[in-house]
Amino acid sequence: MSGPFKRVQVQYTDLAGFLRGVEVSYESIEENEFPVAFDGSSVFGLAEIEESDLLLNPVRETLKPIPWARDMARVLTRIYKPSRVRHSRDPRFVAEKTMDYLTELGFKPKVGVELEFFLFESVSVDVSNPSRGLGYTIKSHESPGSKRAYFTLTKRAYHSVDPIDSLSTFRLEYAKALEILGFSSEYTHHEVAVSQVESSLRAGDPVYAGDEVVTAKWVARNIAKSLGLIAVFLPKPVYGDNGSGLHIHLSLWDLEGKRNLFQDNSSLSNLARYFIGGILEHSRSLAAIVAPTTNSYRRLVPGYEAPVYCTWGFHNRSTIIRVPVATNENKVRVEFRAPDPTANPYLAISATILAGIDGLRKRIDPGEPVNINVYKLTREDLRKMNIKTLPSSLSEALDELESDNEYLKPVFTDDLIETYIEIKRREVEEVNMRPHPYEFYQYLNL
Repeated sequence: MSGPFKRVQVQYTDLAGFLRGVEVSYESIEENEFPVAFDGSSVFGLAEIEESDLLLNPVRETLKPIPWARDMARVLTRIYKPSRVRHSRDPRFVAEKTMDYLTELGFKPKVGVELEFFLFESVSVDVSNPSRGLGYTIKSHESPGSKRAYFTLTKRAYHSVDPIDSLSTFRLEYAKALEILGFSSEYTHHEVAVSQVESSLRAGDPVYAGDEVVTAKWVARNIAKSLGLIAVFLPKPVYGDNGSGLHIHLSLWDLEGKRNLFQDNSSLSNLARYFIGGILEHSRSLAAIVAPTTNSYRRLVPGYEAPVYCTWGFHNRSTIIRVPVATNENKVRVEFRAPDPTANPYLAISATILAGIDGLRKRIDPGEPVNINVYKLTREDLRKMNIKTLPSSLSEALDELESDNEYLKPVFTDDLIETYIEIKRREVEEVNMRPHPYEFYQYLNL
């Protein structure tokens, strides 16, 4: 038996969001419901050693040619236990269950994602000898001092064009590859920071959006590599310039997908306001899932278009939730601006929706929209307006998630939540144990 491809890379994500894969023959995909059995205990947090055998079931509609690899395809998968029952720690399964839950409630969700990331000439990381010291170095074609005649200015590179913009070739090749793999970037452009790109991905349901983000990051890394660049999804890789977000745009529709329930005479409906209220109510615990790395909290500081204050507003990028301008009633939606690209998209999208649904069920009032620059408010102003702030660290966010997670329970299992927190606690410990280079600058002479 011969097929259109010689080999297929079978892909899945772990709880933290790392993309993983194994290559099999095309015939194996065609002839087997479960073409891959693997050791789940070798993927930290996915399975215990005493129950480590797991199976991968291909999602056939994601079987597409790999643009940069001859005779190769890739396919995304569902993770099963040997009993042929879905594995509860499969992040894609969480998004699927979220879809089922919303259907039971009579809603059809629409999710669109803006993915931001950096493209550097090189990234050198030195952690091999902690007793000698730790550090990293980044080189960018667009930074002052590079060999290019043109460079971009810090926090002033938004919508740059050739020849100042050095990333247009990447964006073209990235968009073409994404189309071949069955997804679409509706628009791409140079973002505010030096060497930063934004890709606005086509909207769909939570599963589709999760698949799309996973694919877009994989595509970006491979296209960047082919051009001698490295794609970096750290939220804050460079001090003094804007960081990268994973802005999630959300609306709820009727089951037929004909009526946008977030709009009421081209304005925001009460249902949408309650949805916003739920996200604001749970924003501090949501942070552990949507901003899930220690680096996330270097982005979430005032002054860099990254939201810190748990409030909402129309067209206001200083708030954690923005209601963007809508050219027609189908475009009415809310944008959650706290997430960043290190989040597992299946978990981040699902958790955000579940927080919103909790707001609907409890009719949580989000308060009046804020129409001023929240960054300019004093502590006293914030106190009077009863505006909460996001956690200042991943450790603090995990504390919040431990105490506030019931809203996730319609979909997330206790086991998944506990395992996720354990994984992230370990990451915090690994970072906290190691001296930071800036500590030497700050304290060497003390």
